[in-house]
Amino acid sequence: MAEFVIKLADERGRVQEQVQSAASAEELRQRFTQAGYYVYSVKAKGLTGGRKKAKLETFLIFNQQFLTLIKAGLPILGSLEMLSKSQKNSAFAGQLQNVAARVRTGESISAAFEAQGGFPLMYTTTLLAGERSGNLEEVLGRFLSFQRISLSFRKKLTASLIYPALLICLVFGLFVFLITFVVPRFATLYDQLGTNLPWLTLLLLKVGNDAQKYVLYVIPALALIVFLLFRWSKTDKGADRIDGIRIGMPVFGSIWIKYQVALFSRTLSTLLQGGLPLMPSLETAARSIASKRIAKAVFSSVGSIREGNGLATSLASTRVFPSLSIEMIEVGESTGALPQMLNSVAEFFEEDVQTALTAAMALIEPAILIVMGVVVVVILIALYLPIFSLGSAANLQH
Repeated sequence: MAEFVIKLADERGRVQEQVQSAASAEELRQRFTQAGYYVYSVKAKGLTGGRKKAKLETFLIFNQQFLTLIKAGLPILGSLEMLSKSQKNSAFAGQLQNVAARVRTGESISAAFEAQGGFPLMYTTTLLAGERSGNLEEVLGRFLSFQRISLSFRKKLTASLIYPALLICLVFGLFVFLITFVVPRFATLYDQLGTNLPWLTLLLLKVGNDAQKYVLYVIPALALIVFLLFRWSKTDKGADRIDGIRIGMPVFGSIWIKYQVALFSRTLSTLLQGGLPLMPSLETAARSIASKRIAKAVFSSVGSIREGNGLATSLASTRVFPSLSIEMIEVGESTGALPQMLNSVAEFFEEDVQTALTAAMALIEPAILIVMGVVVVVILIALYLPIFSLGSAANLQH
């Protein structure tokens, strides 16, 4: 007998974790499922860490092939074994082989994937819904549709940010080149001339000299700061603080909230259409988004729903979700078409995010170019001002 940590919800939606002994994770899952509980996950006690996550494109291709084989009538075990042999990524292939081995011993496919530790919670929850409803093909198809839309939208956002990022790198690189390479050479020239220099030139030369002296200390210090910030961002407090900064940013804060609401809405819609109850779907959708503030708001709304309030009312009480999304969700609840309305919410906000981001980039790109031009002009004026002064003095002597 081994000990497992089981996370489950009762018939009222109350979530709890327990430590139970069982011969296997699947046996423990079946025991609590037959008792009327909804089982989120079952993990071996003391299990830490997880395997490396598969790339989203690789994972998407695998699921497309997996769905095709199942629709063609191949058994799940044979499909898994076939696809594991064709994987070029050795780590991902090893995970699939382990999944196949677990399924061969009688473990459910959702529990087998969950045991790997490197797959999205939404995926394992979707598989569980498909197993319970007896319609794995349809549920997996909805998950694939969700992933395709999410991947396409993410690529559009990334493409919108590439050019501004390149401009910022160019500005920074040009500034470093001028300060560390050009300015020191002018400093040598002015030392040889022994002339009085304007305050702007003196300031620039000091910056250049300091940059040469302390660059070997500044770079490691910056690297350490970045590393510590990265580690801090992985903690609950750090992630919450960083998300608060994102939300509080002008223009981009609103875009970030709309993007997260769109992702949450599409995830919740996919889970509800897969046959999952509202409570587990909310929990899973909240864990699938990056915004800690919005996730906390969703978790807090679960208690309100348990008390008998509707989803729209519960989300509105958090004062995080945009009013338009609340109104659309309320309409979906009242008409009995909540999953479809959630999809409409996602589509609306995805389009809104794309439009707002395009408009913001159209303003930022010229601003970056202006800043770059001003920096270059100021540096050039500071460097050549003494030369102009010497030329003027020579003309006056003649």
